Amino acid sequence: MRRAYLLKFLVLLLVSSGAGCGYHVRADGEPVGITIQNLAIPLFTSTSSEMGLEALFTRVIREEFISHSKVPLVPEERAGMVLIGRIYDISADPIGYDSTTGFTVTSTRRIRVSLDVQMVDKAQGKIIWHDKALEERTSYSVGADPLAAQLEQQQALETLAQRVAKKIYLRTVERF
Repeated sequence: MRRAYLLKFLVLLLVSSGAGCGYHVRADGEPVGITIQNLAIPLFTSTSSEMGLEALFTRVIREEFISHSKVPLVPEERAGMVLIGRIYDISADPIGYDSTTGFTVTSTRRIRVSLDVQMVDKAQGKIIWHDKALEERTSYSVGADPLAAQLEQQQALETLAQRVAKKIYLRTVERF
């Protein structure tokens, strides 16, 4: 009896070890399901009223690809693929208030950015992927000091840019 259980266990172990879940390891930074010889990431455009977002988001997205991907970044005229982005909305809404001074003032804001991003195969004139409503949000503290509040907002924008860059990278290279 004991021998039958042992035999069943060994057979089950052998079968389950060969079954696998389909997950496999691949070289880091290599695109999945697509061949990208090189990539251009031109300066994003912006129709929002916030100054400097184009440069910030473009820089952070390029840094994400440079630090994680094996796909070389090249000027747009030499690129096989182009990542095109447009920031079309940014808003900062109050979400926390402080009334300890006798006046009710905003203590926390939530900042949200919306982008239209697409990856284009220049040779075929084909859109590889397109997200018309890529959105990310975070919050930041607003204090009595306007310079400190501006620094907090800039750090929140940097955080948003990093999150957007990670989403774009994963969408492009990891194909999520």
